[in-house]
Amino acid sequence: MSILDEEDDDPMLSAVNLVDVFLVLVVALLTAVALQQQSQANETVIRNAGQPDMEIVVRKDGQEIKYRGNGGSAEGQGERAGVAYRLKDGSIIYVPEAGEGAVPGAPAAPAAPGPARP
Repeated sequence: MSILDEEDDDPMLSAVNLVDVFLVLVVALLTAVALQQQSQANETVIRNAGQPDMEIVVRKDGQEIKYRGNGGSAEGQGERAGVAYRLKDGSIIYVPEAGEGAVPGAPAAPAAPGPARP
């Protein structure tokens, strides 16, 4: 009966329990830091690409902006602002048109694209 009266007071058991508690705290802190860095990252997510209910989500500096389509194309909702020319070397030049939207002092659009000049 003397075996039942003994209490196991091993000091190593409490040390092992403390190590377990600290491991849980470290994992929680690392998870919180990783989530914070992930939420501050700049990213663009496209949901339902090519579908009428497509949505673009832009996350920048901790803010989230959502762009949703109306289910149709944006055809006819703008006006022509200029002409773009692709040169032989692959570069693209934008030339604003003379008119209401033209920048004062900007050259008018050429009649035909010319060769690239250095």
